[in-house]
Amino acid sequence: MRPVPFVRAPAARAQMLRPSASVYSARRCPAVGIRCISSIQSGHIKVGENEGILYVNNIFPHRLQWFLRGPLSHIQPFEGLLKRINQPDLAASDPQRIVERALPRGLDLKIKEVVPRYKEGGAFVKYVRSPNVNDEDVQSAIKEHMAKHPIKPWFNPFQRADVDVVRGKPWIEDLYRIPSQTLKVEFLPATPETSAVELTQEALYSLFRPYGKIIDIHPQPSDSKIEPRYAILGFNRPRFSVMARNCMHGFIAGEENGGGKAGTKFKINYERKIKLSVIKDWLLNHPRIVIPAMAALVAAITVIIFDPIRTFFIEMKIKSTLQTSENQVIQWIRKQASKANMAYFGHRRADPRGLAAIWEDRQNDISQVQAWLTETAETFIVIHGPRGSGKRELVLDQALKDHSYKVVIDCKQIQDARGDTAKISRAAAQVGYRPIFSWMNSISSFVDLAAQGMIGTKAGFSETLDAQLSKIWQNAAVAMKRVALAGRRKDDKDFGLTDDEYLEAHPEKRPVVVIDNFVYDSEHAVVLDKMTEWAAGLTTASIAHVIFLTTDTSFAKPLSKALPNQVFHTIGLGDCSPEVGRRFVLSHLDVDATDDGKAPAAKHDKEALSGLDDCIRVLGGRVTDLEFMAHRIEAGETPQAAVDRIVDQSASEILKIFILGTESVAPQWSREQAWHLIKLLAHAEDGCLLYNKILLSDLFKENGEATLRALEQVELISVGSDKGFPRWVKPGKPVYRAAFQRLIENKTLESRLDLLILTQLIGNENKNIHKYEEELQQLGTLPKYPWELTSRIEWLLRKIYDSQSKILKYENESAVLQKALHSAE
Repeated sequence: MRPVPFVRAPAARAQMLRPSASVYSARRCPAVGIRCISSIQSGHIKVGENEGILYVNNIFPHRLQWFLRGPLSHIQPFEGLLKRINQPDLAASDPQRIVERALPRGLDLKIKEVVPRYKEGGAFVKYVRSPNVNDEDVQSAIKEHMAKHPIKPWFNPFQRADVDVVRGKPWIEDLYRIPSQTLKVEFLPATPETSAVELTQEALYSLFRPYGKIIDIHPQPSDSKIEPRYAILGFNRPRFSVMARNCMHGFIAGEENGGGKAGTKFKINYERKIKLSVIKDWLLNHPRIVIPAMAALVAAITVIIFDPIRTFFIEMKIKSTLQTSENQVIQWIRKQASKANMAYFGHRRADPRGLAAIWEDRQNDISQVQAWLTETAETFIVIHGPRGSGKRELVLDQALKDHSYKVVIDCKQIQDARGDTAKISRAAAQVGYRPIFSWMNSISSFVDLAAQGMIGTKAGFSETLDAQLSKIWQNAAVAMKRVALAGRRKDDKDFGLTDDEYLEAHPEKRPVVVIDNFVYDSEHAVVLDKMTEWAAGLTTASIAHVIFLTTDTSFAKPLSKALPNQVFHTIGLGDCSPEVGRRFVLSHLDVDATDDGKAPAAKHDKEALSGLDDCIRVLGGRVTDLEFMAHRIEAGETPQAAVDRIVDQSASEILKIFILGTESVAPQWSREQAWHLIKLLAHAEDGCLLYNKILLSDLFKENGEATLRALEQVELISVGSDKGFPRWVKPGKPVYRAAFQRLIENKTLESRLDLLILTQLIGNENKNIHKYEEELQQLGTLPKYPWELTSRIEWLLRKIYDSQSKILKYENESAVLQKALHSAE
């Protein structure tokens, strides 16, 4: 390519400018094919006598340097591309042609140098003029020529290229400074020994307005101590600010321009409209606004992005039971595996635990639960009974075995978790709520603590356990409603119903929520209250059926808070009858009964099962105990040996939990109270005590009912009711009666514990006597003996006498027990 500088012959002004290669260095510009001098390295363009500089603006796209670093880093491909797309009538792209067209032909100019400015979209053109032509004439001629013959750039045919004379000393740099429409004009002294003058807004306007529309001029505040003084000029377009900077940088404003007698030199740089430091300072200086706004933003992102994902995973959790049961391939594999097991391992029973006899006896309860699931009643279904009574198996394996959608929530797993983070994780895992960022709650708590120290209030980053559980249950409710409505079709006859009306009309479509191990505890009141409130919402909104499985006999109180005006559907599961228990054990042992229903006939002979009925009578109808005995019999033990093992194990548990372990855990009962009940129940003929009679005992006069409720909660005893009122007290398990009798057979243990009871009773009576004596002493301090207090004094004296009589009686009994203990040693 021929070099850009060209010369117009003075004699023939109409002749095109011709290049002069002698004024260029041999170095090529790394971006385009135009030769350029090393002005980038020196930083300035040297101007001699009769020389001047023009700036041609808007001939390259702004910030082209960022684009040229990539695939267009080679010179010739990009230069050739510009030549190909150059259309003078439509858009100009070739820099050489643009420079030629920008200069009028009537001027006697010699182009010496061209310095492209790609990031600013223009180029500097150094020219040599005739001595009789000044820069003002060049400027006027160029503007007149450009007005008549505008040049449209190739990248935007709707704009025009601009050309103007450079009045200052431009700074040629290749720093990473992006042009902007705002300029910062600093006022410097023209020489080191002089001082600069801060120009007024009027003076700056007159100097910079020719380069483009100015939006505003911001002078430096008068109280600012920043040196040198400066002013901020805002232009309407970035190309105007580019032209002004390149033409006025280094310009010395004289006295006529408001720059003082010594002159003021301009130093011009691009100014960011919004500095990052300004944003940072604003954020740091306004924490009361920024921190709550960030918390709201995080919450919004969580709701928009993660909530749909979590709802989807909950739906998958609900549908997981259906996916495998309806898959024909999985059913075929299971069928083939079952055949293989029968072929290689013999016949395998469909009921390995032998619970068929139990389900036959409780068929009415199973049918009742299934009937309730088809009703539209908006209430809870509560299955209560002691541990080991088969509540979970009855509901999940029998009543809900054909139900499509069900969710099981184990309250015990949530309650046993330590800390709010663990509780949230386990509650989320119960319903399939994920992703769950429970660890973020701890970090957010620290952020809230720091925010409280900064702004005086919490920012709201961390959420309480109550709020987190509400989110989990709310997402679960949304997922259950979608699952319930998933089978709805447009061709259904009731398609015109709303979603709520459809769910109310089709209770069989609703999922079933089974809440297992529901035991209300004040320590975990938040978890249980939120769960019951959520369950009530599911029931009243006809979204799902809710079944509670509980061992707590006082379940009605916490559940009534959630549904105060509803009567619950309840089923109480107790121990099975001896006949059902016998059939359960025989079916578990794979033994068939004979026609009389008593003699066994199978692999276990009659001698091996001798005394089975008596053993079942000792164990009662608790399924877990009967199953344990069956396992021991299968292991080769006799029924009596298996029962003895169960009784011994139960006695050891009672001794460890209720007698020896009271000092470390500090329960709501004392070892004396527990032993008193054990002894009374062991000696009772029918294994039953009157509730009121126990409360009249000296050991249960203070907080007796609370103590009995606590012992019932841990299943040492069970309290029976008659018409809603406590009536009698029984052992917590049928086998416990035999365990109680086994404990009192240990005379050393009985004597030691009885001695502790007597010691406590003696202490109680001494406290009573001390209290009576204090009152008598107060009455004796009266100045005159009033006759109205005679009956009161006599009552106090009788109380002292009665207490002292009891003390003498207890001491005599204690002496006997101590003697027995000494003789035993």
